[in-house]
Amino acid sequence: MNNGRRSRTAATADRQAIREVVENWVLWRDAGDWERFATVWHPDGWMSSTWFDGPAPAFIAASPEGFERGVMILHALGGFTCDIAGARAIAQTKTTIAQRAPVEGVLVDVVCTGRFYDFFEKRQHRWAIVRRQPIYEKDRIDAVDPSATVTLDASWLQRFPEGYRYLAYVQSKNGFTVRDGLPGLRGPAVEQLYEEGRAWLAGSSLAFSAGSSCGPMATHRSKTTP
Repeated sequence: MNNGRRSRTAATADRQAIREVVENWVLWRDAGDWERFATVWHPDGWMSSTWFDGPAPAFIAASPEGFERGVMILHALGGFTCDIAGARAIAQTKTTIAQRAPVEGVLVDVVCTGRFYDFFEKRQHRWAIVRRQPIYEKDRIDAVDPSATVTLDASWLQRFPEGYRYLAYVQSKNGFTVRDGLPGLRGPAVEQLYEEGRAWLAGSSLAFSAGSSCGPMATHRSKTTP
């Protein structure tokens, strides 16, 4: 096998391995397979979402707690693309986040369409996630019973960004503290995320920039800023 073909074969194998990690994250988390769910992360991994921003081990610990309380947040995957530079990669995967919960006295399904934007690294021959940041593109809410009508508090709804407005509404009404300023389809937050992704592929020592709204530095700022 010539060097060019060998290189293409290795790249294909890397993409397949990364895609498998992305799929395992969804399947094992949604099924409550917590022991295997822990294997998709590197030990220093970081997870950001509407309700969580912290180290992967803390997210792994928090997930079964919600699962046992009956929190129902499920995921479905779509198209996938991946940019690889040596032992690093940025993977983007279309995803649907679906949560079922009561709101304003009505059981609803809220569905958010977006992408998982994942910072990957290959360590000791194993690809795993260093950072996951969802991009929230659009969402909607529907009553589970088609004959029911849900009336939302318009002023409360408008507090949240467009890309995950209904998801944030449902989560906040069910006791979650929902984070603001997360990446959407367009705008400064997603452009900064793309820049952080390019820096990661170029060899940056961190998966976050100094001004990131997520990650260890942002968490530290939130704890120290009045």
